[in-house]
Amino acid sequence: MSGIFNTSDQDSALFIGGSRISGQEVRSQNVMAALSIANVIKTSLGPVGLDKMLVDDVGDVTISNDGATILQLLEVEHPAGKILVKLAQQQDTEVGDGTTSVVILAAELLRRANELVKNHIHPATIITGYRLACKEACKFIADQMAQKVDKLGREALVNVAMTTLSSKILGTYGTFFSEMAVDALSAVKTTDFRGKARYPVQSVNILRVKGASARESHYFQGYALYRPITSPAMKQSLKDPKIAVIDFDLTKTRLKLGVNVVIDNPENLEAIRKREADISAERVRMILDAGVTAVFSTRGIDDMYVKMFAEAGAITVTRVPKDDARRIAKGTGAQIITTLANLDGGESFEAAAIGSAELVEQVRLSDDDIVIVRGASEQRASTVILR
Repeated sequence: MSGIFNTSDQDSALFIGGSRISGQEVRSQNVMAALSIANVIKTSLGPVGLDKMLVDDVGDVTISNDGATILQLLEVEHPAGKILVKLAQQQDTEVGDGTTSVVILAAELLRRANELVKNHIHPATIITGYRLACKEACKFIADQMAQKVDKLGREALVNVAMTTLSSKILGTYGTFFSEMAVDALSAVKTTDFRGKARYPVQSVNILRVKGASARESHYFQGYALYRPITSPAMKQSLKDPKIAVIDFDLTKTRLKLGVNVVIDNPENLEAIRKREADISAERVRMILDAGVTAVFSTRGIDDMYVKMFAEAGAITVTRVPKDDARRIAKGTGAQIITTLANLDGGESFEAAAIGSAELVEQVRLSDDDIVIVRGASEQRASTVILR
């Protein structure tokens, strides 16, 4: 019985079926899998590259010459082949272009490395050589080939963006969208403490709105949220708002799990219910007394407290995604408040946590309302509306 677990013979069959291989044979198979995938998309490289038509099990047809799209639709089972697919997806996520190039380059490096292994050079030595070559190549590009963006001018930047878009589905609108991309990034240009220009991509928000044609897409300066103002009774536009970003519920306070209150008088029950509502009402008054006129909450606000904000002339936006809340806080100079508790055991709202902007307004797009924060005090932002 113990004989089936014996692994001394590499060519012996495994007890679960199949066979065991190792060494040079495995390396050759992995390289062959990488080369096979590279050969599939090699003909789609370049401005005169061929389009690929892929048909899935359902019968849906996809025509593309984008490397990441083609590899995503291919059913790759080989582990080494899957690494190349993930490589293309990572390149698409990080850069947005060059997906075909990195796969072809990686496959060629593997092929050359396999030849060196056959000449009895250890794989560790080859890896060290590749890493050294990578450092030298990056250094050469930085010293000899790279040029500062400010020296290139707007036309060169538009051409770079157009090259990237040429292999995408928006290729026919290349000029339109490349100019939009350059304008959107130029709008968020900042300078760090060294005086070096920075273009934070995270400051560009992209909203996808159904309806209208692709050519009706546009960009504007300001940060847009795909959320409406909570109540129609509130102002649709507010100049010079004082902004608070909160990460807690403004609902009736409830006792924590496991806490029981025994009541022998029905009047006490009503007093407890009233106090539950008053606790959150006091928090709302605390926020309003600090001078806040616009509240962005990652959670919900009950109608009775929304009414209090509306009567005070403030606006609220609820269920704001956490990422958007962080960006608004960073741009306006606000702090995300998770609790009003202070070190004295009570509750207070610090004025230092309030941010500012030039304008908060609600705009109607198609069938949806979006809220726009314009003129953030700390960090500029721009939004691209894709139709």
